[in-house]
Amino acid sequence: METKNIKQWTILPCTPKEAYDAWLDSKKHGAMIEGNAKIDPKVDGEFSIWDGAIKGQTLELHPEKNRIVQSWRYDYDDWPIDSPSKITIEFVPYKKDQCKLRFWQSAVPSKYAEEIAQGWRQYYWEPMVKYFKS
Repeated sequence: METKNIKQWTILPCTPKEAYDAWLDSKKHGAMIEGNAKIDPKVDGEFSIWDGAIKGQTLELHPEKNRIVQSWRYDYDDWPIDSPSKITIEFVPYKKDQCKLRFWQSAVPSKYAEEIAQGWRQYYWEPMVKYFKS
């Protein structure tokens, strides 16, 4: 299966630690994306977003760098279960009371790459900005 990589960033109106902690907290993560989330916030912990439409596992946690690495897979019928993509997300200091979210995703099936890239913007980054502004 041919794959592509996605690289994105946005500015969030919060501290890096606030964003990092919210990403790993089921209740806060669900509130950020206006959906449901079940997250076991430890290395090898599994997560499920939007009733299992997205599933994965936390591979690395670097709280000192506010960096998270996870396996990630959207439930497309022809995306093999044993071939998840990998996401890396970092929340780095930016300006006062802001952080820059830096995001990389590798091994995304090529036929879904544009749809998934748009999905991150529409269903994650935009709602996260709104969540942290409130």
